[in-house]
Amino acid sequence: MISTAIRVARVGSAAELAAAALMMLGFPCLMLAALLPSVGAFAAAAAVTYLADHFLHRRGSYLVNRLSKVRAGLSIRFLIRQLLLVLLLARLDLSGSLVFYAAIACFLAFYGFQAPHGALITLIRLRRKMPVATRNVDLASRVRIPDAPPRPLLSRSAEKMLHLDLVAVVGLLVAGATGDGVYGFAGVGVTLLLAFGYVAALVPFVRGRRVPPSADKVLAAVDGWLGEYRPETVLYFSGSKDSAYQVNMWLETMEQLDTRPLIILRERAILERMAPTTVPVICVPGGVHLMNMDLSTVRVALYAANVGKNIHMLRVPTIQHVFIGHGDSDKLASVNPFSKVYDEVWTAGRAGRDRYAIADVGVRDDDIVEVGRPQLAPIQTWQGVPDGRIPTVLYAPTWEGWDGNPGNTSIVLAGENIVKKLVAADPPVRVLYKPHPFTGTVSAEAGAAHRRITALVEKAAVERAGDSRFTVDAAAQEQAKAELTRIEARLAELSGVGGEKGDEAEATRDGMIDAARHEEAARLRAEWNDAYWRSFSTAGHRVITGAEPRLYDCFNVSDAMVSDISSVVSDFIASGKPYAVTDSAELGVEEFKRQNTAVRAAVILTNSAAELGELLAAVADPAADAQAAGRQELKRYLLGPDEPASIDQFNSAVRELARESERRNRGQQSETSAELVDVDLASTVPAQRVTGETDGAAVTG
Repeated sequence: MISTAIRVARVGSAAELAAAALMMLGFPCLMLAALLPSVGAFAAAAAVTYLADHFLHRRGSYLVNRLSKVRAGLSIRFLIRQLLLVLLLARLDLSGSLVFYAAIACFLAFYGFQAPHGALITLIRLRRKMPVATRNVDLASRVRIPDAPPRPLLSRSAEKMLHLDLVAVVGLLVAGATGDGVYGFAGVGVTLLLAFGYVAALVPFVRGRRVPPSADKVLAAVDGWLGEYRPETVLYFSGSKDSAYQVNMWLETMEQLDTRPLIILRERAILERMAPTTVPVICVPGGVHLMNMDLSTVRVALYAANVGKNIHMLRVPTIQHVFIGHGDSDKLASVNPFSKVYDEVWTAGRAGRDRYAIADVGVRDDDIVEVGRPQLAPIQTWQGVPDGRIPTVLYAPTWEGWDGNPGNTSIVLAGENIVKKLVAADPPVRVLYKPHPFTGTVSAEAGAAHRRITALVEKAAVERAGDSRFTVDAAAQEQAKAELTRIEARLAELSGVGGEKGDEAEATRDGMIDAARHEEAARLRAEWNDAYWRSFSTAGHRVITGAEPRLYDCFNVSDAMVSDISSVVSDFIASGKPYAVTDSAELGVEEFKRQNTAVRAAVILTNSAAELGELLAAVADPAADAQAAGRQELKRYLLGPDEPASIDQFNSAVRELARESERRNRGQQSETSAELVDVDLASTVPAQRVTGETDGAAVTG
């Protein structure tokens, strides 16, 4: 029942739900206490409402925004509490006293301070919101960007300002309880002094050298940097905050380009969630600003997603535009008709080319280039199960998708059957369960199935830990956990987690990455990954959520995988390991393989997961692996040849397209010059020579 209430209220925990309930119940209690009158009851109810309100704001609760939609916003709640306090004073027969009038004057003046306070906060934030935000772009030497105001002044500013009435409320309650107005006057004076001080502290940040430069100056500085840096290859990306992984997967590839790279983002939320990189990044939310930006040296633009905002870059005729996508699978998104707008479409292997030919969405075969998948380089090729270790099977289902298609994910119909058979397998295997991060965001049924599967894996892990057949080196595990703590602390130090952060303007000014720290962080992440797997038993089942360990790290410690139709399957094929894919829509083996290229060398599972034995047999005994040769052939078909390396293929494709862009641009310039010459020549010919009629008259004369 509580979980249902949490889901309906859209709060993050039972604590949030309890705080919201206490806050809403507190106001009727305040009214009752004021009418009785009871100072003690009023003080208790007021304390509950203050604390609950503060708790919900600190949690960033969804309910805080919802209350403002029903005319119960933050200011209204404080005003009601203050009015009820005035009512309490009146019911205590203090309506004729000076402290009563002081309370009314205080609250009127207090709300008078809200307007300048809100205006100053808004003005500061607007002025410090840059027309562009950057990383690894040296703007500090080109334009002066002042420090941000101290974080306590701007963070949850409205809540902090309103809570300054607490001193007056306490003073007036003490005055009401004791009959001594001095306490009330003191509280009123302190509240008004604090409110005035808060407003006064903000004033210096809207004048003089503390005001950031204008948008025109910032944009000019960016253009100056672009003219000096002369970017040649751009990764362009636009999307929701949850799609940041789609650009993150290309960062390492961009760092390895032979040409000068640049990343252009369109949403600030993506920049905030972007992984660290040494590549220069420019976030340009405004379409006009982007279209006016000097990108004259760019020859190739790479697009990781098909979105409407791509048009702002696609309109540049001097650039060759390439769709590279954010995964390679048999989903319909991989053959989007929108892809026709690009000069070229790059796929991993022959399968991508054939996929477009079969879909017949208007993408010409001549415009498709096979470049492999540079991101797959970290995936290790399978060498068999190491001696002394039981096999590991990864269950990595995709999410339910937006359309409710039962074939999207196995988690609802088959997930529990898969996990039950895996944890009960004989000979035993270790199970790693890594669900898609979007699981349960659309379908409550999928979310419930995920929770049941998690419970199954965790229960099996406890049972496995007590099984005497599986020995563990407790000392080694403790040492690994200590390493994790040390590495995480250093990574937090390198990334600045826990320190006071500046705003967007400061981040733009100071956003030059330290290459040495970046390399150290990369090395530490590799060490963290190694320590993570050593921190628990090689036979212990595990639920893995969150960004770390990464999916490819899970690939490398696994000997087989069970998944659904998605790019996860195509990527796993790079390892050469056995895998199974669930036919959740029950198309049948032949039709399922016909529709989905990536499953042609897979064990096909029905929703009962009865076929899992074939996968487990292939892991236990390579001689029983009937799909081994087929997987190698499919790997070449889907992902291209192993040699040359994919990053070399990718770089070669970028260079060739850049040369094509140069040839085209020179040709257009030559044609334009010829047209201008023709116009100039025509303007120099005498007027009587322009028409044939005059020419004829001259001849006959």
